[in-house]
Amino acid sequence: MNYYIAPAFLDKLAVHITKNFLDLPGVKVPLILGVHGRKGEGKTFQCELVFERMKVEAIHISAGELESPDAGDSARLIRLRYREAAEIIKIRDRMAVLVINDIDAGAGRFDQGTQYTVNTQLVNATLMNIADNPTNVQLPGGYDATPLPRIPIILTGNDLSTLYAPLVRDGRMEKFYWVPTRDDTIGIVSGVFAPDNISHREIVDLVDRFPDQAVDFFAAMRSRIYDEQIRDFIQQVGLEKVAMEVVNPANGIKPTFPKPYFTITRLIEFGNLLVQEQKSVAESRLVEEYNRVRYSASPKSF
Repeated sequence: MNYYIAPAFLDKLAVHITKNFLDLPGVKVPLILGVHGRKGEGKTFQCELVFERMKVEAIHISAGELESPDAGDSARLIRLRYREAAEIIKIRDRMAVLVINDIDAGAGRFDQGTQYTVNTQLVNATLMNIADNPTNVQLPGGYDATPLPRIPIILTGNDLSTLYAPLVRDGRMEKFYWVPTRDDTIGIVSGVFAPDNISHREIVDLVDRFPDQAVDFFAAMRSRIYDEQIRDFIQQVGLEKVAMEVVNPANGIKPTFPKPYFTITRLIEFGNLLVQEQKSVAESRLVEEYNRVRYSASPKSF
């Protein structure tokens, strides 16, 4: 399936990756590209599409791997994955990149209540060191004088301002704020509904009915269409037998479901339900009430 790649996104990543593999005399090329923007706009997926288009191999690190009970493990992991990407270039003669998804969730500091650990400090320091010395990335306990090839680093996140400011500065990190245009959203949503015979006019109508929604909203809308079939399946086999049918069926064949009939009216109905769920979450704000009670109950310092 040919998914839509936004031209601006393709241009930014393609230039950044290619530039890092070129020898440009007298030009300091930032090693890191920070792709940021609001949640659900497909930053990671667009990156994957660009990598596939350019035949670039990506080594991934998730935000959850940037913390560890043992101080130094996360920084060592970054260095290890960077060197793994360098080996791909040496062995396979292919471009490679290191990708850290949701960097602000793993290494950012959102407010005074966010714990700033030793690992967080070391992650920021390690990325800064690699950005300054991309061909000399060592593992703790050893030293290899052989220069490594430069490995472009792609960071994705919602708010890069939560990161350590010296890491984000120009020269180390180039920033790309991803805001899909209406045409981009229509193109991406068309790819989501490509198997469902939804016309282009209906896709445009769907996007225009929910203009403030992120791309993931429309994928969630499509997923809701299958809920009715799954609900019927649960009622048919019985709630007590669902696990036997879907985890380890006796005949070795898991249940399949025919593609449901998609209509623009039904999709809009599910879209309105999703919007209502979003409003319920936004209006509850139970965490604010919890924190207000917790802080008022804590002893005051003088």
